Order: sequence, then structure tokens, then C-alpha cells
Amino acid sequence: MRLSKLNKQVSLGLLVFGLVSVSIADENESRGFDIAARSDRSDIGFKNSKVEMKMILQNSAGKSSTRSLSLKTLEKPNEQVGDKSLIVFETPADINGTALLSHAKILDADNQWLYLPALKRVKRISSANKSGPFVGSEFSFEDFTALELNKFTYKFLRSEKCGEFTCDVVERYPTYDHSGYTKQVSWVDNTHFQVRKVNFYDRRGDLLKTLSLSEYRKYNDSYWRAHKLSMINHQTKKKTDLLYSDYEFGTELSDRSFTKAVLKRVR
Repeated sequence: MRLSKLNKQVSLGLLVFGLVSVSIADENESRGFDIAARSDRSDIGFKNSKVEMKMILQNSAGKSSTRSLSLKTLEKPNEQVGDKSLIVFETPADINGTALLSHAKILDADNQWLYLPALKRVKRISSANKSGPFVGSEFSFEDFTALELNKFTYKFLRSEKCGEFTCDVVERYPTYDHSGYTKQVSWVDNTHFQVRKVNFYDRRGDLLKTLSLSEYRKYNDSYWRAHKLSMINHQTKKKTDLLYSDYEFGTELSDRSFTKAVLKRVR
């Protein structure tokens, strides 16, 4: 009788513990999504933008090379679709006119096309190849489209100091097929709600890269933009910096500026 009563008490205790654990897990998932959504929605309303950039590539021996490029972005109409973007290289001469057009999706495969002027050819980037390096940098094709809120599920981990800010640390898991990452861990400051750092984990679950975002500026009293992005590959010891000049907002860009037809006319 005593043993039976003890077993019931243990079973009841395990049930309560299980329910509490599920409740905490659900709460952390909900909190993680809310933090990510607050950050993503802080950017709503910019419509479109243009910016000139420098890309600095550094190999494992510390030798570097520089490229200049431009980025145009068209804001998504709602959270069920993604932004459109166009990257065009200007220097060095051997890659002048190389362009990447991206139409971000949510759960469907992103549409991406690469124009190679030397071949005078537009190449569609397949879903399975988006984890590959973009023109020899430490940024992948996936990194240029995988920032949409609903492309991930989330889990809040903790809050901690990150430089001059306190950041919420959130784990996010890709819900789309063919991601090159098993998960990402992001640090989002709880002052301006901007991403300060992201760790990327490869398909084996090992730390692959770290992206640091800094030199933020606020435009039109509304939109924050980082002017330095540094991606370090921990496995190859290579690094790529993206240095941004001043942004232009509310330009003449429209859907027609982001079609395959524009790729051969970007030079």
C-alpha cells in the first residue's frame, strides 16, 4: 500500500514537472518570437532604399582585397512575403556588372538570379546551392534573403550585456528547406531593438560563422541601419566586411526595378 501510494506521488510529481516544463518552453518560444517581431517591425515603412558599399575580403593569412558595389531594396508589402533586392558590383573591373537579384519568400524557396557579364548569362540559383559563398565572400546567397520574420521558429534563451547595451539572446531555427544552417543565435538590443550579433551553426551543429553589426545610424527618425557588417568564418579563418555609405530612402524604385530583365542592363 505504501509503495503504491509512493508510486502515485512520484507519477503526479513527474506529470506536474512535465506540464511546467512544457509551459516554460511555450513561454520561451512565444517570447523569442515577440523579440524577433519587435525588431523586424521596427523597420516597417521604409518603402525602398539605395546604398553604396565596400566589400573587404580577408583570407586566413590576413591578405585583403576590396570590391565596390551597390544595393537596392524594395520593402515587402506584408509579412507573408519578403523584400526584393538587387546587388551590383562596380569594381574591380573583372567583376564589373556582376549582379544578384533576390526575391525573398517565406516557406517557399527564395528566387535568386546571378548575372555574369563575362558569360552574358543570367543563372538561376537553385535552392540546394544557396548555402554556397557569394562571389568568394563569407556571406552565402542565403544570407541575403534569410532575414524574414516568418522564415524561422524562435526560442528565448537569456538576457545579457552586449557592449553598451543589454541584449535578448534568441535562438532561431529555419523552417524553409535547404538551409545551410541548423540554427542561428541572435543578440537583439532591448533599447533600439536592433540585431547586434548572429552566430550561425552548420548542418553538423558546429559553430560556422559570426556576424557582427555595428555603426548604426538612424534615418528619418525611424529606420536604423548598421553601416558595418563583419562576417567571420571560424572554420576557414576568413573574414568579410561590408562597409555602407549613407542610405537614400523613398527613391523612384518599384517592382519593375527588380525583374530579371534589368540584370543585363545594370552596367
